[in-house]
Amino acid sequence: MNGAEALAHTLVDAGVDVLFANPGTSEMHFVAALDRVAGMRCVLTLFEGVATGAADGYFRIARRPAGTLLHLGPGLANGLANLHNARKAHSGIVNVVGDHATAHLALDAPLTSDLAAVARSMSHWVGTVPAAAEMARMGRAAVAAAQSRPGQVATLILPADKAWSEFDGEAPALGPVGPAALEAVAPDTVEQAAALLREHGASTLLLLGGPAVRGDALQWAGRIAAATGCAVMSELYAECIERGAGRVALPRLPYAVDAAMSILRRFRRIVLVGAAAPVAFFAYPDKPGRLTAPDTEILALARRGNNMEDALRRLCEALDAVYVPYLACELPSPSVLPAETDALNSDTIGALLSTLIPEHAIVVDEAVTTGRGFDAATRNAAPHDWLTIMGGSIGYGLPAAVGAAMAAPDRKVIALEGDGSAMYTLQALWTMAREQLDVTVIVFANRRYQILEGEFSRIGAGVPGKRAAGMLTIGGPDLQWVALAAGHGVPACRAANVAELRKAIRHALASGGPSLIEVLC
Repeated sequence: MNGAEALAHTLVDAGVDVLFANPGTSEMHFVAALDRVAGMRCVLTLFEGVATGAADGYFRIARRPAGTLLHLGPGLANGLANLHNARKAHSGIVNVVGDHATAHLALDAPLTSDLAAVARSMSHWVGTVPAAAEMARMGRAAVAAAQSRPGQVATLILPADKAWSEFDGEAPALGPVGPAALEAVAPDTVEQAAALLREHGASTLLLLGGPAVRGDALQWAGRIAAATGCAVMSELYAECIERGAGRVALPRLPYAVDAAMSILRRFRRIVLVGAAAPVAFFAYPDKPGRLTAPDTEILALARRGNNMEDALRRLCEALDAVYVPYLACELPSPSVLPAETDALNSDTIGALLSTLIPEHAIVVDEAVTTGRGFDAATRNAAPHDWLTIMGGSIGYGLPAAVGAAMAAPDRKVIALEGDGSAMYTLQALWTMAREQLDVTVIVFANRRYQILEGEFSRIGAGVPGKRAAGMLTIGGPDLQWVALAAGHGVPACRAANVAELRKAIRHALASGGPSLIEVLC
């Protein structure tokens, strides 16, 4: 057995059975090994950022890591932006990155780089295989690192000579590597939160993030809010929010500094559950970085790595709220639906989506400016999961939709995309077509980086002149999304009003495969 075969056996045995790949010469022995080792689904991507973003989306739905296969330092560097997003999302990923053969490194060939340094910039764990016989041990260590709580980005560097070298023995079959145990919250912390909510419920915000915005954890939070009168909200960005009719009403903090401060100023106390104390996305002249009032009392009930569901359940018990019904979202009223001839904007699109999101759908949100109003508009849609961009590095949406569809092939996936963001990882469309993934991509084509136009003003840069304006628009020529999609093998159409968009979404969802809708807004 050679080292590459040992690694392939080890990954499959440890539970990593999906690999998003963009390999090169240094990885050819590992690619060959995947022909001889059963159990790995190999998904080719045409850009490394698609591979890493897909692995992020896969983990958020499957709750177990996928692998990526990348080529040397430059290949890993191409995937770093979406590894940044994955790191912020606490997604477990196992990157296998081929390197030159050990002796070849001294020759400083053109693709030689400090691969470990590149990997460390976005990885929690980095390891280099020292010998073919060590492949199984290193592979399991990488998977264990990815399965830490919270999840981690693990990067295993695979020198080409360690992959092709033979060794005596077999890769040990030790079985799947499960997620690490969660740490329980201390009893006195739970009691401190309970005392605060008993006395100051009406002026307290229960701010949720991470696993607290899904499953039983969210229901416990809803009961606490109903029993104490506290407000319950989510961070602006959360890995996977369970929302929709019948689920806890969970508004998200807004992006804009003034809007967020306006909401937060009425709370004298904030209890954090998997969330961080609210801060502005960027620094702005004459605006604070922290969005809470200086005298706001902040209590961290549960941090990443804590058992948030258990902490909220125990808090519920302390407040005698176990059987208190939580305030749930209801189905949208037909009276608020837009007219067929209405123009397409954030309000009309959001209202339309509220009626068309299928039950148990997965929505991947990178709608940027157009999507700012979708939170309130779609809160009462059929029950669904909503994935947001955690690290702010655009180009996550299409790859994450690939990964989500791979993790849940029986569910509809809707990707809400800004036209500028979608261009970063356009190649994901080809993977959707090749794998025949059930993904409906809705691209909002406003022909400009609209978010930057707003930021130009908010940052105090004045009024954009001709040169500046040219860097904030993406028209001249306009992107032709129907043609771009067709060129990647994805059927596409264009919608210019509510009637056309409704028809297009229904048709796309019924198709069972990938579709793209260009929305002129």
